[in-house]
Amino acid sequence: MFQRNIGSTERVIRIVAGLAITALAFVGPQTPWALLGLVPLATGLMGWCPPYAIFGINTCKLPPKQD
Repeated sequence: MFQRNIGSTERVIRIVAGLAITALAFVGPQTPWALLGLVPLATGLMGWCPPYAIFGINTCKLPPKQD
């Protein structure tokens, strides 16, 4: 469906950052803005970032899948 465009290291960073930011919705300031952490969490889990696709950025070292 979507071609991966996020490398492994960046994926881990996005997942950790997304979890940390989303955790602020439950502990800490408890503002709805903490739900923005779902964006890096989702892109990290999927391995695909829409703005990267638009601008042609690819940090993934793996060759694209051949159908």
